[in-house]
Amino acid sequence: MLQVKRTFEAYLDEMNLITILIPKSYFQGIVNTFTLENERGEKRGLPIERKVDFPAFLKYECRIDFPIEIGGRYTIYEEHGAFTDLQIGAVTRTTEFDNNYYYDGDDLGITYREHETIFKLWAPTATEVKLKLWKENEESQLMPMTRQEKGIWTISVAKNLEGYYYTYLVCVNLVWREAVDPYAVAVSVNGEYGAIVDLTKTRLSKPSLPPLSSPTDAIIYEMHIRDFTIHPESGIMHKGKYLGLSEQHTKGPNGTSTGLSYLKELGITHVELLPFNDFAGVDERNPDKDYNWGYNPLHYNAPEGSYATDPANPYVRIYELKHAIKTLQENGIRVIMDVVYNHVYIREQSSFEKIVPGYYFRHDAYGMPANGTGVGNDFASERKMARKFIIDSVRFWLREYHVDGFRFDLMGILDVNTMKEIRKTADAIDPSILIIGEGWDLNTPLPPQEKANMQNAEKMPRIAHFNDRFRDYVKGSTFNLYDRGFALGSRHYREEVKQAIAGSIDLGTGKKGLFKEPIQTINYVESHDNRTLWDKTAVCNAFESEAIRKKRQKLATSIVLLSQGIPFLHSGQEFYRTKQGVENSYNSPDVINQLDWRRKSEHEKDVRYIQGLIALRKYHGAFRLTTADEIRTHMTFFENVPESMIVYQLCHVNQYGPWNNILVIHHNEEKNEMVVLPDEDIWHVVCDSEQSGVQSLYSVNKYVQILGIATFVLYKK
Repeated sequence: MLQVKRTFEAYLDEMNLITILIPKSYFQGIVNTFTLENERGEKRGLPIERKVDFPAFLKYECRIDFPIEIGGRYTIYEEHGAFTDLQIGAVTRTTEFDNNYYYDGDDLGITYREHETIFKLWAPTATEVKLKLWKENEESQLMPMTRQEKGIWTISVAKNLEGYYYTYLVCVNLVWREAVDPYAVAVSVNGEYGAIVDLTKTRLSKPSLPPLSSPTDAIIYEMHIRDFTIHPESGIMHKGKYLGLSEQHTKGPNGTSTGLSYLKELGITHVELLPFNDFAGVDERNPDKDYNWGYNPLHYNAPEGSYATDPANPYVRIYELKHAIKTLQENGIRVIMDVVYNHVYIREQSSFEKIVPGYYFRHDAYGMPANGTGVGNDFASERKMARKFIIDSVRFWLREYHVDGFRFDLMGILDVNTMKEIRKTADAIDPSILIIGEGWDLNTPLPPQEKANMQNAEKMPRIAHFNDRFRDYVKGSTFNLYDRGFALGSRHYREEVKQAIAGSIDLGTGKKGLFKEPIQTINYVESHDNRTLWDKTAVCNAFESEAIRKKRQKLATSIVLLSQGIPFLHSGQEFYRTKQGVENSYNSPDVINQLDWRRKSEHEKDVRYIQGLIALRKYHGAFRLTTADEIRTHMTFFENVPESMIVYQLCHVNQYGPWNNILVIHHNEEKNEMVVLPDEDIWHVVCDSEQSGVQSLYSVNKYVQILGIATFVLYKK
C-alpha cells in the first residue's frame, strides 16, 4: 500500500461539500482562499461556508454549486502555496452516491467462457484499476481495466483462462491496494487469490426431496462439518471433511450408527451447517493444526478449503461440497447454510474496504466504524450495492449449490428491507426455502424500525427468529449460569413456557405474543453458542444426580420437539453433548468440540427416545400447526394442575392426523403425580418417561400416573 504525505487534507463528504483540514502547525491553520483544479487544468474557487476550530487543526467546509466527477482526479490549492489531492470521504455514505452509482447488472465478478473471460468490478471511487493475472510457473501480468457507467471497471481477456489466478489493483485517494474479487466463486489456498474455474464442470442436479408444506414441518439439526466426523471412533474415513458428510453405513463404538446413517435414523428434516464459505482462523495448508467455527468470513461465494481433501485445487472444494449437499438431499435431508453477512473478518483487510473504502460498513455519528457485531465492523446492508451483494450471494448459493435454506448470523445487524428482498429472491426459486436468523436487537446505527430483529418480526413474514425467550424460559438464562428454567426445576417461568409452547403467539390472554404466527419462532434450548445444556445443568443442578439431570435434558428436548413452531436441535443434544464446561468453544481444539460418538453409543436408549419424539411430531400435524388461529382454536391449557406441571390438550385435530384429541404433560419434579384425564374414555399413552413414538405403549382411563420428571403424550381416537 502506498503512503501519501500531505501538508493538509481535503475530502469530498457530500456531492456538493468539500471538507478541508488545515493543521495549526501550518500558518496557524488560517487560510482565506482555496482553489480546485481538475485533471484538465480547469480551476474553480471554493467558497468557504463554515469554519470550525479544533485543538490541532481548523476545519473548512466549502459548499460548491458544480458537479464533482467521482473517480476523477482533483487538486486543491491554498493561498500559501501548498496543495493536496481531493480525497473521497464520507460522500460514499450519502443517498446521492448510492442512487447515482447503483448498478443493477447480474454480471459482477467473472464471466468465464473457453475462448474469453470477462471481468467486472464495481469501484466507483477508483481513479485506476488493473487486473493482475497469473498461472503457476508463469509471470504475472498487469492489465489496465476500462471504466464504464455506474463505476464499473471491466476487461475482456480473449484466451482460455481456466486455472489462472487473479486479483484487482485499485487506486483510491492515490493509494494502490490489491484485493480479491468480492464476487470470486473459487479461491486459492487460504483465499489469497481469486481462481478462474469452469463451474459447469462441477454442476450436479438437485434430487427430489420430501414435501415441506410449512416451515413448521422442519426439524433442524445444527452441526459443524468438522465436529460431526472428526472423532477417532466416528467410523468415517474422511474425518473433518465435506466427503465425511456423504459417507453412508458408517459404524461407531459397539456397532452403532454414525454420520449420515445416524441422521437418517434420527429422522430430522434439515441439517444446518455452520459456515462453510471461505473463512479465516484455520490454515488450509495445515488444517488439523487449528480449529474455528467459521464466523470469520473472507470470501462469501467460495467454499472453505480446510474441509476439502485438496485445498490447493480450487475445483476439489467446490465439487466435494456439492457432492455432500446432494448426498444429504438424496437421503431426504435438506441443507441450511449458516451465513455471516453481518460483518467481515477484519474490515481494513477486506476486499470491500480496499475496493470502495468507507462504503460497505456502517459508521457512527462521529465517523467511527460501528460495532454492533462486537467484532469491529457492521456491514451496511441498507446501502444499495451492499444489499445487492448479499442478495446476489444468496441467489448464487441457491442456484449453484442447491442449498435449501439460510441461517443468518446476527440478523439483527441487517435491515428489514434486505431480509424481505432475500425472502423474495428465495421464493422465486423455491418457496419452501427456509430463512431463519438471530433477530437480536444490536447497537448498530440503523433506525430501530429498520433493524431485522424480533421486535420487527411482523414486518418480515415467513422469516423465522431464534427464540431466546423460549430458550431461557425452558432451561434458564444463557447468561446467568445459575438461573434455572422450567425444565431444570424452577416454577418461576411456568406461564411464559406455556406461551412459548403455543408458538409464542398472542393467546388472547392479554399478554402480547412475541410473534404473529408460529412459523416465525425457532424453538431451541441449545446451539453451538454458549454452554451446552448438559454443561449448564452440571453446574446449576449440581445438587442432583446425573440420572435426574438426564431426565431434565430429555424434558427440555421434548418441550422443543412438541411445541408449536420450528424445532431446532444442537447436534449431540440428544445424547447429552458436553464441551467440558467451555462456554465459548469457537476456537477450542477438537477434543472439546467433536461430536463424541462413544457417548452416543452409551446413550442409545435416550437417543431412541428423542427419535421417537421426532417421529411423533412428524406423524401428527397437530404438533406443527401453521397459523396462530389454528393454535388458538385447538390448544387448551389445563389450569388446575400442580405448579410442577404444564398440561395441555390439542382438541378436534383429526384433520391434521389420525388422532382427534391429544394430551401433553410436562412435569419438572422428581415425584409422582396423578393427572385426571378430561373424560372417562380410553386414552393411549405413546410417550412416557422411558419410551416415545407413535404406537400405543399402554392405555389408561380417568387418570394417568406421572412418574417423576417426564413428558407424557396421550391420544384418544
